[in-house]
Amino acid sequence: MKVHERIDALRREMEREGIDVYIVPTADYHHSEYVGEYFKVRQFLTGFTGSAGTAVITKDKAGLWTDGRYFIQADRQLSGSGIRLYRMGEPDVDSVGEFVEKELPRGGVIGFDGRTVGIKDGRLYEELAGKKEGRLDHSHDLGGRVWEDRPEMPKAKAFRLDVRYAGETVSAKLARIREKMKEKGAEAHIISSLDDIAWILNIRGGDIAYCPLVLSYAVIWPDHVDLYADKKKFSEDILQEFAENDIRVLPYGQIYEDVMGMKKDSVILLDPERTSYTLYKNLPENVKIVEEQNPSVLMKSEKNDVEAENIRKAHLKDGIAHTRFMYWLKKNIGKIPMTEISASDKLEEFRTEQEGYLGASFAPISAFAEHGAVIHYSATEETNVELKKGKLLLTDTGGHYWEGTTDITRTIALGEVSGEEKEHFTLVARAMLRLANTVFLHGCTGANLDCIAREIFWKEKLNFNHGTGHGVGYLTNVHEAPINFRWKEGDFPAQPLEKNMVISDEPGIYIEDSHGIRLENLLLVQEDEKNEYGQFMKFQIMTYVPIDLDALIPEMMTAEEREMLNDYHRKVYELIGPHLNEEERAWLREYTRPV
Repeated sequence: MKVHERIDALRREMEREGIDVYIVPTADYHHSEYVGEYFKVRQFLTGFTGSAGTAVITKDKAGLWTDGRYFIQADRQLSGSGIRLYRMGEPDVDSVGEFVEKELPRGGVIGFDGRTVGIKDGRLYEELAGKKEGRLDHSHDLGGRVWEDRPEMPKAKAFRLDVRYAGETVSAKLARIREKMKEKGAEAHIISSLDDIAWILNIRGGDIAYCPLVLSYAVIWPDHVDLYADKKKFSEDILQEFAENDIRVLPYGQIYEDVMGMKKDSVILLDPERTSYTLYKNLPENVKIVEEQNPSVLMKSEKNDVEAENIRKAHLKDGIAHTRFMYWLKKNIGKIPMTEISASDKLEEFRTEQEGYLGASFAPISAFAEHGAVIHYSATEETNVELKKGKLLLTDTGGHYWEGTTDITRTIALGEVSGEEKEHFTLVARAMLRLANTVFLHGCTGANLDCIAREIFWKEKLNFNHGTGHGVGYLTNVHEAPINFRWKEGDFPAQPLEKNMVISDEPGIYIEDSHGIRLENLLLVQEDEKNEYGQFMKFQIMTYVPIDLDALIPEMMTAEEREMLNDYHRKVYELIGPHLNEEERAWLREYTRPV
């Protein structure tokens, strides 16, 4: 079926159920950022393949809402589909809620699969329906009905993360969480978010591409844990450890029935940002709900010392692989055939040669020339182009290792590039280095520091339409709450940066139909000097791969910025050089020379 045929089929189902406005988010039942193939209903219906977006369908209109990372991609993929693109955050663009309110008729019905919609959005739609004297119907997965060849639910086996990688036992983590429950007076803690469950139970899996997680729910009680998951995914060793920690495994979907039976006047701790509307509505009315962020969100963001040391090891491996790729690219461009996809495959090949490599941490971005301006471009057989001298190649990739997760972006000059591209590249390099070398007082958030990277762009009346950085998990999600570098604060107070948090530093610039440039290193938050003014903090750079001097104009940099670059490159050579062969090492010496 073509996109318009899928939308027509969905409308027939809407009419059958008496639904006037139907909403399809990009979500599984756990509000994961990336979802497994079974859950890509929005992608199936609209043809838009980006990882973020919400589709809204009425009897005569269809819209897709997405953020600035995907404007160019969505505009192209929706062309001719009859679905209108709504650019979130842009002036005079209705939000999803505003659109729904305008389009819902008096006495109308808003529909969605409540397992894929969070509490906050569910309450908003509830309010909008009330304004029109209408109602909600959150019991139907209409997109799933019209998806005839829908993939099966994943059945990947889980695996155990040994304490030498996790740095803390399951029992210790549960004790810390139960202490937080006690502080809140909670008898039970319901958890839907997969990365939280994986972290608490020291398990990983393969149910979502690029995110080694296990589809599951958990309810933590004072004396035991109910884990709702497919028991066949767990080995006898894992089940034995579960038994030792009083964790019992129950059928995956049974949680929706079980929560209905929670006793009267129970106090339940749950995270409204990470729990589905249907699960919330299934709780008895006389249950008291404490709505707060899962305690594990902050706990897992603050890496322990074992995790921090492991992550350094993972980045050394990743730096070796990526530096070898950069050398290969520079040496062979124009001599052998290369495309966006084949270059990306070559980088993956270098990673697989590293011990302990488990796979990519997200879908790789390999974007040549004007494709680099599409912030989250993903090369396909249809868009894949040959790499040639005279333009830039942007690669944004990462890997999962037993020792942790990496995420790195490099933009590389293939031969001689234009003066404008070099000027823009130098701006991006300056911004990244300035943020990485920032010293700040404890208590600062990413919102406080984001402007350090953006200032030089704003002086040139330029900007980039994404955050400057995001938290990174340990063998879980490459994008990990609750920290980020983002000058626009969200709905909740920004989280202060704490010791051993991992955050990306990735400014960029994007010129449509010409080029895109982004540079990204991961940073480890560390304590600096403490004096009468308080505890000062700093960043330790963990990513060590050259910044392409072929694309740089050193004269545009201040003396301090050049010193930052030279110090960084000195460290790159010191750490990576010993692991390269003689030719690679000679090349690296040249590409880390002082400027």
